[in-house]
Amino acid sequence: MRSLKLIDGCKGTQIYAFNPSNPTINGGGGGGGGGGVVGEKLLHHLHDHAGVSANRYKSNQNCHSVVETLLPHGLPKVDLLEPQIEPYLKSVNFVETLADVYRRTENCHQSEKSEAYLEQCAIFRGLPDPKLFRRSLRSARKHAVDAHSKVVISAWLKYERREDELIGTSAMDCCGRNIECPKAALASGYNPESLFDPCVCSRPTQEDVDDEGSVEDEECSTSVEDGDMSFCIGDKEVRCFRYNIAGLSRPFNTMLYGRFVESRRERINFSQNGISADGMRAAEIFSRTKKIDSFDPPIVLELLSLANKFCCDEMKSACDVYLASLVSDIDSAVLFMEYGLEETAYLLVAACLQVFLRELPNSINNPNVVRFFCSSEAREKLAMVGHASFMLYYFLSLIAMEDDMKSNTTVMLLERLGECGSSSWQKQLVNHLLGCVMLERNEYKDAQHWFQASVEAGHTYSLVGLARAKYRRGHKFSAYKQMNSLISEYTPIGWMYQERSLYCLGKEKMMDLNTATELDPTLSFPYMYRAVLMAEDNKIGAAISEINKIVGFKVSAECLALRAWFSIATEDYDGALRDIRALLTFEPDYMMFNGKMHAEQLVELLRHHGQQWNQADCWMQLYDRWSSVDDIGSLAVVHQMLANYPGRSLLWFRQSLLLLRLNSQKAAMRSLRLARNYSSSEHERLVYEGWILYDTGHREEALAKAEESISIQRSFEAFFLKAYALADSSLDSESSQYVIGLLEEALKCPSDGLRKGQALNNLGSVYVDCENLDRARVCYINALTIKHTRAHQGLARVYHLKNQRKHAYDEMTRLIEKARNNASAYEKRSEYCDRDMAKNDLSMATQLDPLRTYPYRYRAAVLMDDHKEAEAIAEITKAIAFKPDLQLLHLRAAFQESMGDFVATLRDCEAALCLDPSHGDTLELCNRARERCNEQQK
Repeated sequence: MRSLKLIDGCKGTQIYAFNPSNPTINGGGGGGGGGGVVGEKLLHHLHDHAGVSANRYKSNQNCHSVVETLLPHGLPKVDLLEPQIEPYLKSVNFVETLADVYRRTENCHQSEKSEAYLEQCAIFRGLPDPKLFRRSLRSARKHAVDAHSKVVISAWLKYERREDELIGTSAMDCCGRNIECPKAALASGYNPESLFDPCVCSRPTQEDVDDEGSVEDEECSTSVEDGDMSFCIGDKEVRCFRYNIAGLSRPFNTMLYGRFVESRRERINFSQNGISADGMRAAEIFSRTKKIDSFDPPIVLELLSLANKFCCDEMKSACDVYLASLVSDIDSAVLFMEYGLEETAYLLVAACLQVFLRELPNSINNPNVVRFFCSSEAREKLAMVGHASFMLYYFLSLIAMEDDMKSNTTVMLLERLGECGSSSWQKQLVNHLLGCVMLERNEYKDAQHWFQASVEAGHTYSLVGLARAKYRRGHKFSAYKQMNSLISEYTPIGWMYQERSLYCLGKEKMMDLNTATELDPTLSFPYMYRAVLMAEDNKIGAAISEINKIVGFKVSAECLALRAWFSIATEDYDGALRDIRALLTFEPDYMMFNGKMHAEQLVELLRHHGQQWNQADCWMQLYDRWSSVDDIGSLAVVHQMLANYPGRSLLWFRQSLLLLRLNSQKAAMRSLRLARNYSSSEHERLVYEGWILYDTGHREEALAKAEESISIQRSFEAFFLKAYALADSSLDSESSQYVIGLLEEALKCPSDGLRKGQALNNLGSVYVDCENLDRARVCYINALTIKHTRAHQGLARVYHLKNQRKHAYDEMTRLIEKARNNASAYEKRSEYCDRDMAKNDLSMATQLDPLRTYPYRYRAAVLMDDHKEAEAIAEITKAIAFKPDLQLLHLRAAFQESMGDFVATLRDCEAALCLDPSHGDTLELCNRARERCNEQQK
């Protein structure tokens, strides 16, 4: 099935820099991989490109200047390597943190749940799986009790899909459900069960037309002779009914019926109260009709001011609602925001705020917008209206940090965020974020202050930032002692040793880096440092092998960039082009060589040294790489094809699929949006919009898009989307047959072999679930015929279910031999062999991809069977330390229950339920453990 591992990856910050000198690398010993005199060869090639062969590159007029820019950089130096301080909440005991936040979320009052889920969002933002963050954000929206919270979170959910990049859409467009509907966000009331119901914003409002007519009739019915009193404004007189005006508010009632002289006068001078005669006539009409829909906005603004002066709550509310309905774009929002703040009109400010937030990230660079948020005075004005919250400023601060981490706007928004923070986790977060920003701005003294404040608030991870700030200020030994103390005080974690390695030398540094990798193999910095150190020793081949270790399971732009540079050093220009093209699909604006050269320029510089392919060649290369499960190579080919045909939506869609396989949802979604923007027909556009909705958790809406697309034109992708979305749930027999029918319809439609291979593979999987093994086997064989290599795994499953384990094992062996990325194949083959062979396969799977959890669970289960409980727990704990997975937590909880440790069982269950509150087995285990804990306490 289409990849479901949706994680954010490839951070923009580069963690290596390049030596400004220009070292040459002599000799070819060790793991040099045939590099020779690397520096000289590289310089000669680049000089050839700029000079001797200049006639070949007339199309690139800037080629010579590019070469001159490249020449001084040399190879990267270890002295300039440094990992990024992560701008998230990060716990030294993550499982306990998850359990604690789960308990507080479950036990808090209904009105506090939204903020509790926001804390979950802050915790999950540092995890690689964005689905956890979005789920908590939806829960926060579900339990939002006021318009302010609804507006902020609805806009935030919309931002997560980055619909601002979709051509032809408006910021105020509605998704059709209450959860993101701009009108539903402004509605009062708390009804969490209606969150995913269809919204009412598109329904006709015929009564408004009728009401307008009735108001006009009543307006005309009042003449000068009507009424029993008058308000004199200038030389104009407005006749009114004393009783009706008195009913607007208690101050009017006291003035007109109390002991004031106005109570005895028929004509009252009202010229000094800031309202025009037209405005007063409108007030008179409202006093009778209780409607304001027929008035022009300037008149309603006068009524709003009058309502504030004389405490006319009903009239103020009506003006607020009406004016809020007029806010539709940035210009109107900027205009009405001034009035809303001045008149403390809660709903009007909410409507303006909603436009500002739904226009993000563009509005963050609009000075007319940010002035309402950045200063302390602006925050105080928002607070007066009830619209200054930690939630609001957290959202704005994150956008500002993504846009420009070093900007003054970012600093000011974070400072306002600090003014809104009250609870412990909020203070920890804002102080840590300010520390990260100050560190980026090279303001080390301020960074040290904010990191220290975060530590004092309880955020232990900020000690890393504190040590880094001290180090930058020249206090290296103090930084070392601080990290040494941290390692001694807490259970060691990989990032602790990684940070300490910055402050020591030689063997001690390497020991720390190796320990960091052992404790957390997902950390990129240790691999990169070791690779660069090997390159400095002219062991380029060994350096590439070291980088390959992490690229094999965690692809990032900086690792691809480093491998590309090493490839250039060994004159492997095809390999360098592959990696640079691939990293550009992750980060199109990536700058190579510490920001000295755009990656696209390097592609242009090197592409003439590699093989030249036309579009037909590219398709053949794509088939070969796709069939060999070479996702990076496939990405590089797609990038080259898009360079020639940037408007091909099919290629952008193919690129998004590959990026999803590599667990980079952010880049995948960007490609998917471009596929949608370049779509040449409505039915194609609907399919891509459906995938965008599906990948951001909107399954029902995705199904609706697929059905709409099919109603316009039957296509492979529309049927495939519908089948895929339906299959993403437990299917009964009838539903399975329906999905089978959809996939068969998809296969009847035109498509290329790559996609049809996927459809056949999916069809075989559904047939297996229906226990129709013969048809499943046919599907998998047909998929293999068109080089869909992953079908070997499905065919092996069929053989296994037919009790043909040898055939199943052989099938997986073929997949291992063909697939470039084969960790999953080793894992799956372990199910079809004896225990010793299985242990070897699972050991290889862990070596190739430490993030795969099944090998840890299998080894732990074997240890439990052998009554080695402590070792089994240790095996699971080792993986949880860097991947707190639901299944790992559940298994450890089950082990601990069998050992009678019900407190630890309860903790792990609560942590697992924080990751997935609806997991039935964990809920059952959690309830049992809670009962036993209660019994022990009695």
